[in-house]
Amino acid sequence: MEEFVLNTHNKAEFPPAHTAEHLLNQTMCRMFGCKRSNNTHIERKKSKINFALPDCPTKEQIEQIEHTINQLIQADLPVCYQYIKREDVPIDVPSERLPQQASEWLRLVRIGEYDTCLCIGQHVESTREIGEFKITSTSWNQDSFRIVYRVFPLYPDKYNQ
Repeated sequence: MEEFVLNTHNKAEFPPAHTAEHLLNQTMCRMFGCKRSNNTHIERKKSKINFALPDCPTKEQIEQIEHTINQLIQADLPVCYQYIKREDVPIDVPSERLPQQASEWLRLVRIGEYDTCLCIGQHVESTREIGEFKITSTSWNQDSFRIVYRVFPLYPDKYNQ
């Protein structure tokens, strides 16, 4: 059996908020045809994520984003990992953000059949553990749409650091 050696990870994300970020990225891609964000700040009390959008989403669209994420949470989608070699990254999985020094082995994170991406961060075991997703504020400035959100985990003590 081959051993998987991954790059070390220099962040200690809050797993429920980090997994919610995956759902949010995929929801934004599906709703607005944008790319995944390359500007995120994930924390226990407040997380921020920016998307390149030509126009500010409407109040109704913002409500739909939050509703979609909460539906995905309630769907209790499993979070699974697959270890693959760099040259075996599926064509439909974005890899342009991989650092040049990325290891030969990579970790593919799948959230049900909703989202698949390369990631070495910490995640919950299933979306239900995220609990509730709440958008606390949004802003739009020069083609950049920011979402500030918070999660209220089902098991808040499970991820005490």
